[in-house]
Amino acid sequence: MSSFACRSLRITLLALLCCSGSGEKAFEVHVSSEEQIVEATGSLKVNCSTSCENPQVGGLETTLSKKVLEEHPRGKWKQFLVLNISQDVSLLCHFTCEEKQHSEHLDVRVYKPPAKVTLKLQPSQVFVGETFTIECTAEAVKPLESLTLSLLHEGQTLQNQTFEGTESKAIAIFNRTALTKDSLNLSCQAVLDLRPHGGHIISNISEFQILVVNELTNDPIIIIIIVVTILLVLFVTSVLLCFILGQHWHRKRTGTYGVLAAWRRLPRALRQRPG
Repeated sequence: MSSFACRSLRITLLALLCCSGSGEKAFEVHVSSEEQIVEATGSLKVNCSTSCENPQVGGLETTLSKKVLEEHPRGKWKQFLVLNISQDVSLLCHFTCEEKQHSEHLDVRVYKPPAKVTLKLQPSQVFVGETFTIECTAEAVKPLESLTLSLLHEGQTLQNQTFEGTESKAIAIFNRTALTKDSLNLSCQAVLDLRPHGGHIISNISEFQILVVNELTNDPIIIIIIVVTILLVLFVTSVLLCFILGQHWHRKRTGTYGVLAAWRRLPRALRQRPG
């Protein structure tokens, strides 16, 4: 066999292999939705289509309830409404064309918005230079990695915290220092950013709370009054202690209290109260 005949045979075999390989993927299947994330127990429109001109069988496979909204006359595409999606799910779109079947899947995630956001302030009054703690809580939120909790002062962001994991309750604790004597109007904001999943931004803000900040005074008159008051209290306390200890010592020595004995020695007329 000549070299030309060998080359022709190899080319023919390659052509047959290419043709047989391309026949396995003679048509395409596509599945899409405007959003790939839906609120819990919500519904989602899903488009399922194929490039096959006359598909034999086609549809959307899922364990959830669904119904057909629209359909191509020859079955080239179908639009479904998937109902009551309560957890993350994978939808399978499939078509059969010339006894061959192809499929594509669509992963759908479920979200839960931050319906309840609370703020706890401890303590509610501080002096300038003292620290205080703010606890921000957002309950029943999903997906947690899309959530950001922010501490706000009159609408301005002071601190942020993001989250990871599978827990549905998010708690952020912020420690701050009071720098001025002005009272602070504080609130917590929860932002759920669903844009990476084809969704939108959902936010909610807690009720505001006021932190009262007092200033330590340096007025010398006030300081003198405070010092004198403290010394007076200490003096009165020491006098009372000396009196009580003296009476106790007198009783141990004589068997009676000195004040009571003096009272008894007074004439009856002086001890009697006027009628």
